[in-house]
Amino acid sequence: MSQHILTAVAWPYANGPRHIGHVSGFGVPSDVFSRYQRMAGNKVLMVSGTDEHGTPIQVQADKEGLTARELADRYNRVIVEDLQALGLSYDLFTRTTTENHYAVTQEIFKGLHANGYIFPQTTMGAISPSTGRTLPDRYIEGTCPICGYESARGDQCDNCGNQLDPIQLINPVSKVNGETPIFVETEHFMLDLPAFAEVLASWLSSKEGDWRPNVLKFALNMLGDMHPRAISRDLDWGVPIPLEGWSDQANKRLYVWFDAVIGYLSASIEWARRSGDPEAWRQWWQDPEALGYYFMGKDNIVFHAEIWPAMLLGYNGQGARDGEPGSLGALNLPSEVVSSEFLTMEGRKFSSSRSVVIYVRDFLERYDADALRYYIAVAGPENQDTDFTWSEFLNRNNGELVAAWGNLVNRSISMAAKNFGVIPEAGELSDADRAMLERSRAAFPKVAAEFQHCRFKNATNEAFEVIREANRYLAEQEPWKIKDDPARVKTILHVALQVVDDAKTLLTPVLPNSSNKIYAMLGGTGVWSGMPEIQEVTDDDGRTYPIITGSYDGAARWESSPIRVGSPLAPPTPLFVKLDPKIVEEELARLGE
Repeated sequence: MSQHILTAVAWPYANGPRHIGHVSGFGVPSDVFSRYQRMAGNKVLMVSGTDEHGTPIQVQADKEGLTARELADRYNRVIVEDLQALGLSYDLFTRTTTENHYAVTQEIFKGLHANGYIFPQTTMGAISPSTGRTLPDRYIEGTCPICGYESARGDQCDNCGNQLDPIQLINPVSKVNGETPIFVETEHFMLDLPAFAEVLASWLSSKEGDWRPNVLKFALNMLGDMHPRAISRDLDWGVPIPLEGWSDQANKRLYVWFDAVIGYLSASIEWARRSGDPEAWRQWWQDPEALGYYFMGKDNIVFHAEIWPAMLLGYNGQGARDGEPGSLGALNLPSEVVSSEFLTMEGRKFSSSRSVVIYVRDFLERYDADALRYYIAVAGPENQDTDFTWSEFLNRNNGELVAAWGNLVNRSISMAAKNFGVIPEAGELSDADRAMLERSRAAFPKVAAEFQHCRFKNATNEAFEVIREANRYLAEQEPWKIKDDPARVKTILHVALQVVDDAKTLLTPVLPNSSNKIYAMLGGTGVWSGMPEIQEVTDDDGRTYPIITGSYDGAARWESSPIRVGSPLAPPTPLFVKLDPKIVEEELARLGE
């Protein structure tokens, strides 16, 4: 039975280009999942966009001599182009500076406020003494007052996981310029997180066995340290506060994290409007049978496993103070929070300032998108922190994509094209033939179960086991040595091509570009697995901006389909480029010391 599946993908921050560590957490895993779900017959809505508010945008804009909007425009386009080139199949990738996003964010605020889950409070805010600007929590570092970790951020300690306020830090300093911030009294709106402690505990406990253990453990541990959290800041760049006496204040805006998580909903509403059915978003947000999967790196678990669910509960009127749903109606909570761990590079943290980085754009200028997607799927930070090395990338590209998968495709199609010119029919099957075909068919439910539970490494490795067995099958059958039994050669190559077609399907979520090529090589017509495209659209205020969208209703289905006997075959072109070992030294030389 078909289900509505929301794939909610973390919003990349538009203060610079994104590197491969970013897309290993939110990008490739969410796309692999979405492509599989579409193939399985489900109705997927994959949404995200660039996160464009907050002080970090202003800080970077100052460095580049731009306004905050100009900077957001610049990097929104860069990120859109990079994610589209990586093949990420967003139904809509938009941005947080749209009129639609402002309206939806303000509606969620008003619903929470009406239900009593938002209240004003005088707090101590961090100010830069040299600029007079508010310093965002994440731009302040100091010693954690709880565990003593010396690099705790002003919003959270990555060592012990506890939420913090900047004023709690011991010896706080600004990450912008190293100065000691000044703390001054200011009035802000607070989200009453303690009002959701009980209902969140019940909700999270119900996820035992379904969520990744690291995510659930982290979220449950946070319940013991919940306190009201500021959702506004002293800024002039962000969503205005929609209350009388506040909306006209030039230096009061909603905090960037508050509006960013609402982006999943606002992007869904924007997609529905652009699709021609403004109410279509409700099928993913209000159908009790719909499922919502949220993809991000582990530094965002607290926002997606606690704060965003609390906001939804409060808007629905389901916290300790009860209440009524806002004008949009009751909204679904996440079904699963799919968080990846961190990717490092050659044993070091990614650092743009130290040139320990490779940006997505630079990577794709030199290497195949599918090669990066494959690496992330089989060696990415799915369940533990993982180190990207150029030597491993080289070995996986040459040893697995080229020598195993590319070789099976190339020699199977080449032999059939040379000897028969078409996909040959099968004659009488031997035990080895039947075993190979059964092994290929049996992989579908196994790989599906792994994709369904977001175990992308297991899924990809299981598909590659089929490829390795098919290579062994050809090596044992040796059709190139059979001179006097063309029927037997036809049967062997038919079996090999059927397995190639099956493996192409099994790997489509991970390797959509090469799977599309194989589909065409084997006589397929039309689109196999749709690819994203960039469109220029106009906002309500007349501003034009790029979005990622696409039609993904191709022929790809999660099943073993009989190959079409008699389809013409031409000698294949290589699926993947074999890389020169020298690239390792070249890439290492590009890294900073």
